[in-house]
Amino acid sequence: MHGSNWRSFIRSADEKPSLSRDLLRRVFAYTRAYRWHLLGMLILILIDSALSLLSPLIIRGLIDHVIPEKDIQGLVRLALALLAVPVFKGIASVFRRRLNARVGEGVIHDLRAALYTKFQRMSLRFFTHTKIGEMVSRLNNDVIGAQNAVSNTIVSIITNLVESVVVFSMMLTIEWRLTLISIAILPLFIYTARVLGRRLRDTARAQMDANARMNAMMNETLNIGGALLIKLFGRQRLESDRFSQRAA
Repeated sequence: MHGSNWRSFIRSADEKPSLSRDLLRRVFAYTRAYRWHLLGMLILILIDSALSLLSPLIIRGLIDHVIPEKDIQGLVRLALALLAVPVFKGIASVFRRRLNARVGEGVIHDLRAALYTKFQRMSLRFFTHTKIGEMVSRLNNDVIGAQNAVSNTIVSIITNLVESVVVFSMMLTIEWRLTLISIAILPLFIYTARVLGRRLRDTARAQMDANARMNAMMNETLNIGGALLIKLFGRQRLESDRFSQRAA
């Protein structure tokens, strides 16, 4: 990065890194300080998945046993259980969101501190070739995007995996033939997710690049030097149109 243009750096050949062990190690390095929070989230995810399975089991008990046998006491117990399940799920969700917020905000702080420290080690030539708005955009917007990948995407992946395993196991115990039919279309979903994932990644990168250039333009035109030049040359309308195009 020394002595290079920031925009050329973010568009370099390694702009689209492949999913490798080294890349995953770099990502999870930022979560190492929050491993106990992540463990607590994993436990709450397991609890939530287990509670999600109780409702169909309770309903099956109502249909198969309680109603045919006209068991009033069993009906009351299962009805109370159906009411208790969403209550406990709500409590678990509150604690999980609290842990998720702690991890997310902590990752934002760590990423910003690391990036700011990296900027401090750059050469003076780097700052002469790099627009301040782009650096501010990296510190503000792109860091939040990385935080979402760590605190939201990874958590969602773990949640979906756990729920898929639990639901699949329950489906097998209830009716294994319908389960096999339902998973026959799974390869189609995997293929679609891979294709859309690549397109969404390119779109996200284009969005971050466009946002960085917009911030750079704001920094150039809204500081005292830029504002003075615009007023001296009467370019207010022209700069407004140019910013509107950049923002669009």
